[in-house]
Amino acid sequence: MTLVSIIGTGNMGQAIAGLVTKGGHQAQTIGHDDDSAVDGELVVLAVPYPALSAIADARRDELAGKVVVDITNPLDFQTFDSLVVPPDASAAAELAAALPQSRVLKAFNTNFAATLASGQVGDQTTTVLVAGDDADAKALLLQVVTDAGLRGVDAGSLRRARELEALGFVQLTLAAGEKIAWTGGFTLAP
Repeated sequence: MTLVSIIGTGNMGQAIAGLVTKGGHQAQTIGHDDDSAVDGELVVLAVPYPALSAIADARRDELAGKVVVDITNPLDFQTFDSLVVPPDASAAAELAAALPQSRVLKAFNTNFAATLASGQVGDQTTTVLVAGDDADAKALLLQVVTDAGLRGVDAGSLRRARELEALGFVQLTLAAGEKIAWTGGFTLAP
């Protein structure tokens, strides 16, 4: 059993906590402004992109040696028409640079909370794409995901986070524009 600490108590944090416990693991939920200790070996940052740097600064030593999962999509929330990281960068890469002693992964940013909670996108099983440079860290997260009945797919190195963030951006703009439902989105058919 893995203890997963989730920083963030919004829709995504709650949905991820639900899938963690559904799979037989333990979830610790911490508000992003809460100073409670992070006990899990796997830490999910279920917060908006602008909160990442403050969390990294405040918890750098505490997160050293842990697997840290970035779920953000670094959108320009003023215009909702672009990513705010440079074209050759990603929020996950920025987080990895800010947390050099942590094993940073990108995951859950191409999922909506409803599809994590239901385990379905339409009539397909929800797919969680995971990118990162540490094979053991990815295996740990993929196990938590598959234990909950979802499909976990290794999407490659942390360099793939940029493409995952672009995919997440497209999905969010489609939902915000009412082209797809918040219960829909992208998944991979087997």
